[in-house]
Amino acid sequence: MDTEWPPFLSSLLTVWLFVLGLCIGSFLNVVIARVPHGESIVRPRSRCPKCGHTLAWYENIPLISWLALRGRCRSCKAPISIRYPLVELLVGLLFLACVRRFDFTWELVSGLVLVTLLVPLTFIDLEHWILPFSLTLPGIFAGMVLAVPRGMDDLWGAALGAGVGFLAFRLMEYLGWKLFRKEALGGGDKYLVALLGAFLSWKALLGILFLSSLQGAVVGVLMIALTGRAGPRAESQPEQKGTPKEDPPEPELTMTWEFTKPGLPLGKRLLLVPWCLLFQPIPDEPKDEEGDEIDWVPGTTNIPFGPWLALAGLEILLLGPWLAQVLPSPFALLVGAAL
Repeated sequence: MDTEWPPFLSSLLTVWLFVLGLCIGSFLNVVIARVPHGESIVRPRSRCPKCGHTLAWYENIPLISWLALRGRCRSCKAPISIRYPLVELLVGLLFLACVRRFDFTWELVSGLVLVTLLVPLTFIDLEHWILPFSLTLPGIFAGMVLAVPRGMDDLWGAALGAGVGFLAFRLMEYLGWKLFRKEALGGGDKYLVALLGAFLSWKALLGILFLSSLQGAVVGVLMIALTGRAGPRAESQPEQKGTPKEDPPEPELTMTWEFTKPGLPLGKRLLLVPWCLLFQPIPDEPKDEEGDEIDWVPGTTNIPFGPWLALAGLEILLLGPWLAQVLPSPFALLVGAAL
């Protein structure tokens, strides 16, 4: 629904949305810090990660508190990462961009929710190389629910986008294993693509794949040339000074579909086929001699693909019409189809 707002009220709402974006960005910093470790995002209250000092309300004002404290904890004087104000400012600016793109329409709500999901997923994947199910799965559901008020065509496009996006990347994951005998895509990428398909419709999927692959490849090559590796090291594997930058030895990987195991009744075997094809990891998680899973360590040429998928999704969300005009044909068609 389109509504004509008086200029003063429109400006007031725009400022309010920017402030709301700053506040949501502050909350997303908590999500980024706690979700990868399985911690609650509600309790305990925000605290200094160094000394455990619980932050007072005036120490938790977006942007202002970080500047007033000069980027240091009031209690122990330990530096506070600049990531915190940057995430707050980023979300506020993206909220403004959504208003500029959609004005005060129902599409604005979907855009704001998508931004709120993509920002923490991006920073978590950059630091931990994971895309948590606690964000991607509710995000897929939210994308389809938010399509309902826009009509059956948009709801069908969202459902098809989630399904086609998931299955396409699942197929790429399987083919990567068959061709290269190693993981070609992260296990969480297909869920992020499904999330983007649910919000942006199946029409956006080719554009997302094109933009994310192009930008990721270009930056990856530049990073290898400048630093010797394509992506950041995983948090659990900090780079040691003076040590050679070598890829860690890859553990032995296997692919054993559960429905192929001997001795299973035919009925159970048939029931397991769709489950294994859709959800069983490709390949099986490597295990040590005691049967515990071995943590995967990124090599020098690996990059987390989630941030590039998220960036491509935001570009189509916010810059779709402009990209369709400036990109040369036929690349413009990939983006233009999503409009």
